[in-house]
Amino acid sequence: MAKGWTARDMGDLSGKTAVITGASSGLGLHCSRALAAAGARVIMACRNLDKGAEVLETIQAELPDAALELQALDLADLGSVAVCARTLAERDVGIDMLINNAGVMAVPLSRTADGFEMQIGTNHLGHFALTSHLLPLLRAGARIVTVSSQAHRLTPGIDFDDLNWERRRYRPWQAYGDSKLANLLFHYELHRRLSQAGRNCTAAAAHPGYAATHLQFVAAEQKQSRVEAMFMHVGNTLLAQSGQMGALPSLYAATAPAVASGDFIGPNGIQQMRGYPTTVQSRRMAQDPERAHRLWDRSQTLTGVNFAIED
Repeated sequence: MAKGWTARDMGDLSGKTAVITGASSGLGLHCSRALAAAGARVIMACRNLDKGAEVLETIQAELPDAALELQALDLADLGSVAVCARTLAERDVGIDMLINNAGVMAVPLSRTADGFEMQIGTNHLGHFALTSHLLPLLRAGARIVTVSSQAHRLTPGIDFDDLNWERRRYRPWQAYGDSKLANLLFHYELHRRLSQAGRNCTAAAAHPGYAATHLQFVAAEQKQSRVEAMFMHVGNTLLAQSGQMGALPSLYAATAPAVASGDFIGPNGIQQMRGYPTTVQSRRMAQDPERAHRLWDRSQTLTGVNFAIED
C-alpha cells in the first residue's frame, strides 16, 4: 500500500454505484463528494431528506457532472429500512459499494421505532437488516464497508441478555462502545460467511480515528449541555483531524485494490487517531467467532431478518 493514500488515488469509478448511509453530514458527506468526484453514481441514503437535498445541491454546485441521488432511510425504523431496500430493488439498482456509515454517539437513553436502545438499534441492528435486504443487489466483486470506531475498546463486552439496556443503569458511552464492537463482530462474521458461501464480495471495516464532525455534538445538543459541547469543541479543535481525512479509511476500504475481505482499515498515526489509511488491528474480543455467531443469531431474532448468504 502506498504511503499517504488520498481520495485522488481512487482512480476512475465511472460505472460504479455506491450506497452510503448517513450521507447528509460528516464522514458520509465527505465520502459522497469524493466518490462522486471520481465518477461513481452515489445514492445518498439519509434520514433527513431536506438536509440531504441541501447537501446534494452543494456537491452538485461544486461538481456539475456528479451523479447523486437521494434515498430515504431511517436506520432507527426497520420499516424504513425495508422500504429503502425494496425501493432500490424495484429500481434494479446494482450496488458495487455499500458503506454502512451512519450512526449516533453517546446519546441519552432513547428507543428506536422498534423498541431497541437507540445506539445498538441504529448503529448495528439497522445496518444488519439493511445489508441483508441489499445482498441480492450486490454485484460481483462488491464491497461492504462497516464503519466502526476506536470506541469498540470502551466496553467490557456486550451483555447479550440485556442488549437493549432494559435492566441495567444506562451508560451512554458504554452503550456506544457496545454498538461499535457489534459493528466489528458483524464485519468479521460477515467476512467468514461470505467466504464459506463462495460469494464474490469483500467485507471490509473502517474507522476514522478522531475526526472533527458534527457527530460529537449531537448528544450535547440533546442534553442541552453547554459544558459537554465546549469539551467536544476543544477536542475537535486541538486533537481531531479533518472530516475529509477521517473519511479516507472508508474510501480506501471501499475502493483500494489492496484491501482483502476481513481487513480493518484505520489511520496510520499514533493510537490510530490521525493519519492516512492503513490496515489496523481491532481488539481480540471483536474477532471472537463465538461472540460474533451469538450476535448474528440475536440480531436475526430482534430484526426478524433471516440473513442467509448464498453463492
